[in-house]
Amino acid sequence: MTELPKKTKVNKKDGQLLIRINTAERDEFIHLCDSLDTSAARELRKYIRSFIKKNQSADKQTKE
Repeated sequence: MTELPKKTKVNKKDGQLLIRINTAERDEFIHLCDSLDTSAARELRKYIRSFIKKNQSADKQTKE
């Protein structure tokens, strides 16, 4: 019997980022995310992607 190839995710999340944040701010952020039916990790990933996109285009303009 042949083995089926394992599926690999295209955007596999395999890295971690450890940050230190004030407990009250963390708790408020988590609470807000819950109330908006989203997760803290999802919102942070969204912010990071936005930040990269915004600053990569600015970085490219300064290099030209």
